[in-house]
Amino acid sequence: MTTFRWYMLGLGLLFAAYVAVEYYRPQPLDWTPTLRNDHKIPYGAYVLYDQLPAVLGVPRAEVKTVRAPIYSQIEGVDEDATTEVTEAIVLPDSAAAATEEAPAPDTTAADSLRIVVPTSEAVVSTAAADSATTATAEEDDQDYAAGLRESSFAPATYVFVATSFELSRQDCRSLLRHVARGNEVLIAAESFDSFFADTVGFGTSVYVPPMKVQKKTEQPILTDSVSLQLSNPALARQAAGGGFRLPLLAASSRLQARPNLSSRATQLAADDRGQPVLLRVPHGRGHFYICSVPLAFSNYFVLQPRTSSFAFAALSYLPTGRTVWWDEYQKQGRRGEQSLLRVLLEHEALRYATYLTLAAAALFVLVEARRRQRIIPVLKPLPNTSLLFTRTVASLYHHGTDHTLIAEKKINLFLEHLRTRYHEPGLDLTDEATRERLAQKSGLPRAEVDALSRRIHFVLTARQVSDAELLALNKAINTFRHVAA
Repeated sequence: MTTFRWYMLGLGLLFAAYVAVEYYRPQPLDWTPTLRNDHKIPYGAYVLYDQLPAVLGVPRAEVKTVRAPIYSQIEGVDEDATTEVTEAIVLPDSAAAATEEAPAPDTTAADSLRIVVPTSEAVVSTAAADSATTATAEEDDQDYAAGLRESSFAPATYVFVATSFELSRQDCRSLLRHVARGNEVLIAAESFDSFFADTVGFGTSVYVPPMKVQKKTEQPILTDSVSLQLSNPALARQAAGGGFRLPLLAASSRLQARPNLSSRATQLAADDRGQPVLLRVPHGRGHFYICSVPLAFSNYFVLQPRTSSFAFAALSYLPTGRTVWWDEYQKQGRRGEQSLLRVLLEHEALRYATYLTLAAAALFVLVEARRRQRIIPVLKPLPNTSLLFTRTVASLYHHGTDHTLIAEKKINLFLEHLRTRYHEPGLDLTDEATRERLAQKSGLPRAEVDALSRRIHFVLTARQVSDAELLALNKAINTFRHVAA
C-alpha cells in the first residue's frame, strides 16, 4: 500500500470517529419558550398538561387538546363559513341585566381580596358607537343576547398558556359569550390582543425592577429575580416559604386593571411591589383568569419545589369535574397545517386553481422548451472517395489511345518502390551492376530483372504506348512485386 493510501485511510478513520462523536454527543438543552403540551424541554408544558386530570378532577379523556380557532371550537362552526365581525363587541343592556340577575357563585372570605388600584392610563370605552353603525351594533347586540340564551353548549373550562394571546374579533366575541354562559377561562400570556384587553378592561406593562446598592462598592445594581405572593392566605400558607422566586426574564410583565374594571376584578397574585400578575375578572356567570407569567406554567418551574405551587394555585380556582379544553392553536396552529400551501389547499376553488396553474406551467415549460430549442441536425459521416477518385482519374487516361503518360507514372511509382524497398537511392536500371544488386536483393533470376529493365526502357523511349504494351508493362511490374522478396 502506497503512502498516499495510508494518508487517505487515516483521514477516513478520523472522519468516521468525528461523525460517531457528533452522533452520540448529548444534545444541547433547548431553552426556547414553546409552552407546547408535547414538549419536554424546560420551557414546554408537558408536565402541567399531564397533571391536569389529577388537578382538575376529570378523566384523562375529558382533557382535550384544541387545534382549532376559538370560534370554531366553541360554536362548532368553521370560522371561514361566517362573516368576519368588524364592529366593536358591546354587551347589550338586556343581556347585562339578564346576567346580573343570575346568581353569582358564592365567594369565601379567602377570595375577598383587595382590588387592584387603577392607573392613570386612558380609559378605552368599547360601548361608544358612531351613529352610522347604530344598526350594525343593534344586530350584534341581538346576536350576542341570542347566543347567551342558547342552552345546547356543554360547560367546559378553556385553558390558554402561551407567550402571546392573539385572536380575531369573532373569536373574542365567542370567548366572551362562552364565559358569560357560566364557564371559566384561564389565559396565561405575556402579551394580549389589544382588542381583547380593551374589551375585558385591563392592560399590561413591563416591570422595571428596583435598584439595590451593594454594601462593598455602594453601586446600584438591578435585581435579577422577582418575588410573587398569592393573595389568598390559605393558598399562601400552603406555598413553600409563602412566596415564589422567579427570574426577572420569566416574570417581566404586569397587569393593570382599567377604571371600569377596578371595582369588579380580584387580585389573586402580585409581586413584592403589589403589582398584579394574576387577576380574576367576572363576566356574566363566569370568570376570566388573566395571568401575565406564562413561564410559571412551564416544565422547569412546575418541577421546581419552590415554584411549582404557583401554577397549581392558579389552577385551583378553576371548577373541578368539568371538561377541559387545552388550547394549542395559539402555538401549533391547525392540525396538519404545516404546509406552506395550506390556505390554497384548504378551499376547493383555490385548490383547483392551484392544480390548474401548476399543470399549465408544466405544459408551458414542455411546449415552449420544444419550440425554443434548435433542431440538432444529423450529420452523416463523410464517405471514403479515394477509390472513386482513382477510378475517375484512371478512366480519363483510358479515354485516349496514347498511354504514354500513364505508363510513365506507373514506371516512376515502381522505381520509387525499388529505391525505398531495397535502399537504392541512385537506382539506374541501365547499369549492369545495379541490375545485379537488384537481382540479389529481390531473389529473382538475373534474366527476369534484365527483361523487366528492357521493357521499362522500351516504354520510356517509345513514341506511343498501345493498350497491349501498357497491360504487358503492368503485368510485369505486378509479377515482380509479388515474387520479389
